Amino acid sequence: MKTILITGAGSGIGAAAAHSLAEEGNNRIILVGRDEEKLNEVLAKLPHSEHHCVLAADVRNASAFREGLKNILGDGSLDCVFANAGIGGENAYGVEDRWDEIISINLTGTYITVMECLPFLRKSTATFKHVLLTSSILARFGVPNHSAYIASKTAVLGLTRAWAVEWAREQILVNAITPGWVETQMSKDSIQRHADRNASTYDSAYQEQMNYVPTGRMAQPAELGNFVAFLFSGKQNSITGQALDINNGAHMQ
Repeated sequence: MKTILITGAGSGIGAAAAHSLAEEGNNRIILVGRDEEKLNEVLAKLPHSEHHCVLAADVRNASAFREGLKNILGDGSLDCVFANAGIGGENAYGVEDRWDEIISINLTGTYITVMECLPFLRKSTATFKHVLLTSSILARFGVPNHSAYIASKTAVLGLTRAWAVEWAREQILVNAITPGWVETQMSKDSIQRHADRNASTYDSAYQEQMNYVPTGRMAQPAELGNFVAFLFSGKQNSITGQALDINNGAHMQ
């Protein structure tokens, strides 16, 4: 049985990944997030829920996260880590700038998650171990008013490349996903802010954004969850150091 840790597991992509991985029946999932109630709601809906557990922790707090891992894993190991926790939204320079908040969760939190998990990955007897980070399509191009979010998600790709090279000989594969629009609460909030700014409706703002997407649709969280499950499945062990685009054609290399 693989032991897999997922941060940001209380909703969206993280919750979907937990469900896809739990469906396989041979995985133990550690659901990590700040809201224990939401984590327990996700846990209750997972197949084989008795195999899994929750860890209510803030990924920015290294000591608390470390203690939580020790309490759950003891002298055990991790086979896969999905460092998915993150926040979105705009920022503007000034007294109420959200720069520090966004950078600390999206970038520093990702760094702390993986570095605290690394000793447990190194204990794994699996031939290949997997680390997956959540970046964003906005690491590929810019949009106004999102400097902190774009900077954090672009930096996540730098972590991906650095760690992929650093740990390659230990058979630790490190990749990032760069989702475009995914039908999550974060995306809905973003579209609503756009609608409010332009004094339009949500439906109008949604259609405006989908006009930039070749397929004209958002991805469903389950699609991302299934992709994470594939990357962790062991069906391939040659992808590392890559930013993997899942965006309905909104960005093409």
